[in-house]
Amino acid sequence: MPTVAPLDLQGHCIAAVFLGDVPHFALADGTIHRLDHGHKTAQANDGLLAACHDAANDRLITGGEDGKIFSVTAGGNAAELASAGKKWITSVAAGPQGAVAYASGKIAFVRFSDGKTKEFLHPRSIEGLAFSPKGMRFGVARYNGATLHFPAANGKPVELEWAGAHTGITFSPDGAFLVTTMQENALHGWKLADGKHMRMSGYPGKVKSLSWAPKGKWLASSGAPAAIVWPFSGKDGPMGKAPLELGTRGNAMVTSVACHPSQDVVAVGYDDGMVMAVRFADAKEVLLRRPGKGAITSMMWDKEERRVAFGSAAGDCGVIDISV
Repeated sequence: MPTVAPLDLQGHCIAAVFLGDVPHFALADGTIHRLDHGHKTAQANDGLLAACHDAANDRLITGGEDGKIFSVTAGGNAAELASAGKKWITSVAAGPQGAVAYASGKIAFVRFSDGKTKEFLHPRSIEGLAFSPKGMRFGVARYNGATLHFPAANGKPVELEWAGAHTGITFSPDGAFLVTTMQENALHGWKLADGKHMRMSGYPGKVKSLSWAPKGKWLASSGAPAAIVWPFSGKDGPMGKAPLELGTRGNAMVTSVACHPSQDVVAVGYDDGMVMAVRFADAKEVLLRRPGKGAITSMMWDKEERRVAFGSAAGDCGVIDISV
């Protein structure tokens, strides 16, 4: 049976990540807690709204109500990267060569590693940001679709239209597909080579968590009583194919998903605080954590693939060790 090292905090956990091999938990008040030979804390934003893990640089990028962008590295060292004045930072993303994107209202900013910043104005407010894994390109989720920018060049952006409010965005690991979460209970995707549309609907709730399996062959999602896992191995992605439904529970909703770094396994977090690991091939389930306080909001596997950090909406955080 996996063991759980609990960390009972006060407040909503925005991100649970490993920096180095140390679990860090970023809360909505801007405190960064870590389990590093005991419980230690650091302070980043004054009111945290968005955070993302920058795997290439082993850091956490945060943005908040104070208009500031921080880089948090192992040991809880928080360094201010940029400031947008008194504007709320509602979305952040980490890109290639140390670049960082952040959004406030209708403006997306890209800060390059040399500290220079570029602005991109949009007609409506920006809901989500993501960098492509290939080249210096980033996507913006917006009302009625997504926009692709090439911040290092001065070319025209690429507009991808689809009616409705798009709230989050992700590129497939090979850069071939773009997928957005929507205000309605659905995902929408584009095949970037030809602009073909992919509709992924039928969710009973909103999709707030997405995770790509290794090599991008599957996309796991929350928003149902099971993890809905779409196949992306074919050239047209999931079109005409049914998704896997993993870890189905009749009385709980999946609120967070985190695919294993090397195997076709997904960690599934539920609205009652339970966490399960499920294998794609045969839907075999392993209970990682019994129900707790609050919906699971964030999870991440460590590099050694034996621990899962998790956080909840009620600050019920911790680390699951599956190697025992």
